[in-house]
Amino acid sequence: MPGTVLLLAASPMGKGCLVDAASVLPVLAAVSPAVLSGTDTANVVELADPLEPQAVLTRLRAAATAPGPLTVFVTGQLQLDRRQRLPHLALARTTPATVRYTAFPWHWIAEELRLRPPGTTALLVDLHADAESWEYLATSTLPVGTGVGLYGRVAPPPPRRTVASPAYMKAVATILRSGHRPALPLLHEQALARADGEGRPGIVLAVDARVPAAPDPHAAITAAARAGRHEEAAALAARWEQEAVRTWGTASEQALHWAEVRADLAMLAGDAAGSCRVWLAVASARLDAGQSADAPSVESAVDRAHHQWGRVDDPLRARELGLALAGLRLRVPGRRQGALDHVQGRLSRLEAQV
Repeated sequence: MPGTVLLLAASPMGKGCLVDAASVLPVLAAVSPAVLSGTDTANVVELADPLEPQAVLTRLRAAATAPGPLTVFVTGQLQLDRRQRLPHLALARTTPATVRYTAFPWHWIAEELRLRPPGTTALLVDLHADAESWEYLATSTLPVGTGVGLYGRVAPPPPRRTVASPAYMKAVATILRSGHRPALPLLHEQALARADGEGRPGIVLAVDARVPAAPDPHAAITAAARAGRHEEAAALAARWEQEAVRTWGTASEQALHWAEVRADLAMLAGDAAGSCRVWLAVASARLDAGQSADAPSVESAVDRAHHQWGRVDDPLRARELGLALAGLRLRVPGRRQGALDHVQGRLSRLEAQV
């Protein structure tokens, strides 16, 4: 089965730049797609200094839903948003004051990869942290989700007025240009050894993506969905959700996780209205449980409901869901300016149709 490769290199323009991220892309692009992916054939998507986090999300989402192995190469710098103190991948327009709106939230990666079959996804990263992110990483980790391999390093802030080189990722690319891709743990070790000459190893990241010994329900659900057996996949997810509700309660993270899986499955089945409805329910449940309106899980649920609502064609169903979405948008405006105005504008047009 063909593989998919996403090459992402991003850093801010101007004096906020810590690393020359884009310099690694020509070296990676010189490697054959098959070697980058470790498969016989592969599709490669390249993102060089993207401007908008939504553009990155769109490409990542498309890569995550593609069948076959997925390898993501990420080069760039980490910064924290000032409100929630969560790590983001800085993009071209990012400044310390605008991280929340112009950078790519790191936790979006785990959210997009959660339905991937365990053991089929790997991230290779070469990241440089600013001072706040470096302090954050002293007590926290970079989540990528279960069943996802993570290899690479996070380097400390370079000296002032210095732009660092992505030495680890360039070493990875140089090794791969030989035409052979070693097993990822070995490739990682070889790249670290080559990058040691930089003298700033930082934090080493090495998370193996071994498949759990116990049967994984996500793997069975994903297999059914990818085979077009959408009703079977939805039934399996609903069964696990009911079990989580009995064991942990309706508002538990375990139960809400399976509701989110059902929402994703409805999206894959082309049921935008059903997906939107579940995401609205998840967002409301999280808010009712006391989560803040700017919590990542709450914002993500409302944003996903909004996205799916935009794909609902039936005027009556769109109006019904839009009214509920508008109520949530008053409480959860999200990161994109004008989201509430967009809902209210479309509702006004729908009123004329029904």
